[in-house]
Amino acid sequence: MAEEKKSLNFIEQIIEEDLKADYKKESLKFRFPPEPNGYLHIGHASSICLNFGLGETYDAPVNLRFDDTNPIKEEREFVESIKKDVSWLGYQWAKECYASDYFQQLYDWAVVMIKNGDAYVDSQTSEAIAEQKGTPTQPGKESPYRSRSIEENLDLFEQMKNGETTEGAHVLRAKIDMESANMLMRDPIMYRCVHKPHHRTESEWKIYPMYDWAHGESDFIEQVSHSFCTLEFLPHRELYNWFVEKVSKPGEFIPKQREFARRNLSHTVVSKRKLAQLVEKGIVQSWDDPRMPTISGLRRRGFTPESIKNFAESIGVGKRENMIDVAHLEFCAREDLNKKAPRVMGVLDPVKLVITNYPEGEEEWLEAENNPEDEAAGTRQVPFSRELYIEREDFKESANRKFFRLTLGKEVRLKNAYIIKGEDVVKDEEGNILEIHCTYDPKSKSGSGTEESLRKVKGTLHWVSIKHALKAEVRLYDRLFTEEAPDGVKDRDFLEFVNPDSLNVITGYVEPSLQSSVELDKFQFQRIGYFCIDKDSTKDQLVFNRTVTLRDSWAKKQK
Repeated sequence: MAEEKKSLNFIEQIIEEDLKADYKKESLKFRFPPEPNGYLHIGHASSICLNFGLGETYDAPVNLRFDDTNPIKEEREFVESIKKDVSWLGYQWAKECYASDYFQQLYDWAVVMIKNGDAYVDSQTSEAIAEQKGTPTQPGKESPYRSRSIEENLDLFEQMKNGETTEGAHVLRAKIDMESANMLMRDPIMYRCVHKPHHRTESEWKIYPMYDWAHGESDFIEQVSHSFCTLEFLPHRELYNWFVEKVSKPGEFIPKQREFARRNLSHTVVSKRKLAQLVEKGIVQSWDDPRMPTISGLRRRGFTPESIKNFAESIGVGKRENMIDVAHLEFCAREDLNKKAPRVMGVLDPVKLVITNYPEGEEEWLEAENNPEDEAAGTRQVPFSRELYIEREDFKESANRKFFRLTLGKEVRLKNAYIIKGEDVVKDEEGNILEIHCTYDPKSKSGSGTEESLRKVKGTLHWVSIKHALKAEVRLYDRLFTEEAPDGVKDRDFLEFVNPDSLNVITGYVEPSLQSSVELDKFQFQRIGYFCIDKDSTKDQLVFNRTVTLRDSWAKKQK
């Protein structure tokens, strides 16, 4: 049976149609164009995967271009974090480019536009310009400076460039159509004065191009064939084409802008401004806090590059915005980690278990499988002794038939070890259980092949030997917001929906094989969830982040 051919998404269909028309495969070129004014988030990850994925599909170059036209908000720190994120996802760009590389060319083109009567210097306030723009149903009004002479415009623009005018005194506007149905075409601003050093050009420039002017021209300079943007840029396409038309010559290759819908993720926000608020107000510790939807936050939490790429591929690209449940992202993490993460034992809410008939002072090392999903993962040795920790919830003095864990008078198996039977408990004055006493069957050792070891019991518990256990800080993360769309509730601030239980820090105990773990090492704590080593971890104090639970517990919790 022939292999079923994968259906194309609408963006791939656009490219295929262009190739059938007048595009050559060699002319295909894509770009990922972040603004270096914050850390990348899960929405950017989808765009990265789209553009670099197209590069892989068509064996075409993909540029990483920083649209760095706003020195007020941009920093070198953000540039480096973006490069790290793209590389971590497994992509390599053809060229590292910056809109600031083209400042001189953009300025030269702006001068030509002034000479051709396509641009003018406006000396109105920003408020006056906004008021004269009109409304979607009312045409705008022309600026009183629209008829300035070419000579005066050139002189003022030169003064702006040299820093001889104050910030806000003048702007350069394109001369298009103040009655256009598309308000973006009503003489948009091309340049504004900003007397602040740029992260790359330092104090060389006193004027900076607006995004709409720089973006399309940068695509044109780099000869990008397809410029893919999110849906909010659809009204900008007309202006994108107008600007490129003004600087191109007949027969030159013209980039094509096309738009796709962003995918919103439930129980989070992805606005850089709002993410910055979370950091500034101390609601989270940093941009890479594991509760943040930033790529650096997801990486620190323990997500793998493959899980994020699988997520992006599974939600695809579309023409309409929709809400993706964060549970789907967590599912992608579980699916990938299940294949890769070594199984280990850790106890997060410990209660002491004493095996009364196990010889005092004796210990043995038992063989444990590292990952049943990966034969090559092999086995490890875990220590066993008379006194162990088990999870407090794994024991009840008395329970009904549906409770398959430890209770008095019933048997369970200790993972990789022996069958034990609950015998007694030791309590404090308030009735809290301090110790559970049990007996074990010495002939029931896992994997020994004895008749006793093959005896069927309904429950299997994880454990750690108290004598050998490593004390660890465990950070249990949950959704950052209780509301599905925290920034979509009318007349409510998104900060009102911050989940007070998004982080719970506890002390747990883990098996000694984890002593040599390093940052971002990932594990499945058996029967609990997936965890990774945090960057705060030290040789003397292990720190684990919970990536995801073994199963989606949020829906059950909400019910």
